[in-house]
Amino acid sequence: MTKKKRKTSKKKSNKSIWLFSFLLFGVIAFAWFWYKTTNSISNQQSKFIRQFPEGFKGIGIDVSHHQGEIDWTELLVKRNFDTLIDFVYCKATEGSDHLDTQWKNNRKALNKLGILNGAYHYFNPKGAPKPQANFFLKNYTYRSIDIPPVLDVEDEGYSDKDLIEKIKIWCIEVKKTTGVQPIIYTSLNFYETKFRGKLPDYYFWIAAYSRTPQYLSDPQVLHWQFSETGTVPTIKNAVDLNVSNADFD
Repeated sequence: MTKKKRKTSKKKSNKSIWLFSFLLFGVIAFAWFWYKTTNSISNQQSKFIRQFPEGFKGIGIDVSHHQGEIDWTELLVKRNFDTLIDFVYCKATEGSDHLDTQWKNNRKALNKLGILNGAYHYFNPKGAPKPQANFFLKNYTYRSIDIPPVLDVEDEGYSDKDLIEKIKIWCIEVKKTTGVQPIIYTSLNFYETKFRGKLPDYYFWIAAYSRTPQYLSDPQVLHWQFSETGTVPTIKNAVDLNVSNADFD
């Protein structure tokens, strides 16, 4: 009887040691995985931030179908980029009949995750502005927590005067519905040669990649798109990177 009890006790002891070893191995493996994952995410965040110039109040990205389908949950939540990216602009429409193929997916995901976002319309300067505004508003519903809608002006019109008048018409129509003055996105060249001083009631978002615009102190210049070749984890193609003088707190 005594020997049998000792045998049973030895078996229990061996089982306890095995179980403890298994649990210890699991804890070590989890800790190693957690360390590697956290370290990897930290490196990705550092690499992302290093792309941006310093001295601005906010940083953001803008996307369209060119970036394909984006896993916003993976980027913003799992990799904690929601703490780094202050705003996201998404292409919604173009002209009077083209809806960006990723607009609905991007808008739905960003709204669900509570990320500050807005929409932009790619303007056809040789088309009628009101149908373009109506098409944009048909596909975009403004919320009071959104950043202002944007008119993307990159192409030449019939004349500079005609272009400016059409821009005003589009913006007035959009403001009637949203109650918010749209921002005008354009190249540094267009701002310098066509728009500066001629649209005093509007803020501008300027694209300039080869040099820092001297107009960043201009009170009308709100955002600066400084790169079209940015890299963002989980997004397979190059991304436009932006800095802003706006306060996003």
